[in-house]
Amino acid sequence: MTAGDFRTLTLSCVNRPGIVAAIAQKLFELGTNMTEAQQFDDTESGRFFMRVVFSPFDGWEPSRLIPEMAALAAEFGMTWTIKENARPTRVMLLVSKFDHCLVDLLYRWRVGELAIEPVGIIANHPAAAYADVDFGGIPFHYLPVTAATKAQQEARILQLVEDSGTELVVLARYMQILSNEMALQLSGRCINIHHSFLPGFKGARPYHQAYARGVKLIGATAHFVTHDLDEGPIIEQDVERISHADTPEDLIRKGRDIERRVLARAVRYYTEQRAILNGRKAIVFLD
Repeated sequence: MTAGDFRTLTLSCVNRPGIVAAIAQKLFELGTNMTEAQQFDDTESGRFFMRVVFSPFDGWEPSRLIPEMAALAAEFGMTWTIKENARPTRVMLLVSKFDHCLVDLLYRWRVGELAIEPVGIIANHPAAAYADVDFGGIPFHYLPVTAATKAQQEARILQLVEDSGTELVVLARYMQILSNEMALQLSGRCINIHHSFLPGFKGARPYHQAYARGVKLIGATAHFVTHDLDEGPIIEQDVERISHADTPEDLIRKGRDIERRVLARAVRYYTEQRAILNGRKAIVFLD
């Protein structure tokens, strides 16, 4: 059995008896074996969430998979996806002045830690600002933005996303607020890293806000992007202890490490089909 044989099914629907049994029976009838299964019944919303990794037996007919799963999904009113695990997720990376998250994601991609295929890097600073970064042949797009040109700049970003077949947009410390229209266009497929433990210290200069409040913990939050600034469903968070002796510059330095690892984990959860939207929240099936 090779990695290319494995697929991941994710689904959500209104909860009712028989969902798990129906999924298990259908995958068996299709000639596959469930190798991993996670589920969650959200009693607050009344919705059911499931993630299943499965692999085929010898002689199975892959042409039956999508139509028969679609019929089952229609019966239960499911929102669902099936992804081939060996196929990397096509990712567009957006960056501004600070490049530490960008560099970290590129490193994890090169060593095989993240199953992504970077299809482009979009920056609102020229390439010279990233002279020390090895883009490795990834197309680089310099798209400066001002208040007067924001609509045209975002239209160009969306065109690049469409033309490249991008499946996930990652705001790797891209310090521009997306318009409501762009956030809607990228709904469910755009992840941002915010340098604060949300919901505290939203907006600009969160480390300086934290310093002014004398906090003893700083953190970072990776979340899906919505039209509400820093209010999107949270995917991953982490914190680090600080002291009264730390300056805002110390907080920024320490925060970079948190930002890198939080964003990398969020991207991995997305590519492995572990993060599923649930209204204002995200269901994340940890490994």
